[in-house]
Amino acid sequence: MKAYLTNGTIDFLIKFAKKYPAIHFHFMNGPSNDIAYYEGTDQQIFQAGREYDVIVQSGDIMETGYVVLNNIPVIDEGRPLFEDNFKKRQKEVDSQPGFQAFRLLKPMSGNTYIVFTQWDSAQSYERWKNSEAFKKAHAETKPPAYFADRPFVTTYSMIERD
Repeated sequence: MKAYLTNGTIDFLIKFAKKYPAIHFHFMNGPSNDIAYYEGTDQQIFQAGREYDVIVQSGDIMETGYVVLNNIPVIDEGRPLFEDNFKKRQKEVDSQPGFQAFRLLKPMSGNTYIVFTQWDSAQSYERWKNSEAFKKAHAETKPPAYFADRPFVTTYSMIERD
């Protein structure tokens, strides 16, 4: 399955939903920008967007919630090990209170993977981040040799469509 993401103002992004009514878009608002996200089709409609293969997925993306995008640059040689590590531990977050959806997104160009998680609230994410389960899931994730650069996190709130 493919996933697509682009940035812009919400006024600009909402035009995609009107122009492509058959595509189910998810709109999110962050501290510095808004994004549109959709998945499940091979139709790339964003001229300046990013395309990903969905490597691991669980849960359904909801219209409301809090989204955390962990952006992780990975060197080419490290991609198989990185993906395998997520496949081995993908279910650890699913049972956490407030969890809604997970996607491991592999970039079609560039080297920055996105670990997409959606929660019912920022508080649920913070509880997960401070839990023993989180520590266990990330025990082996000291900055590995396969990181091409320093990972960074961006957060968003879902924008409900009328």
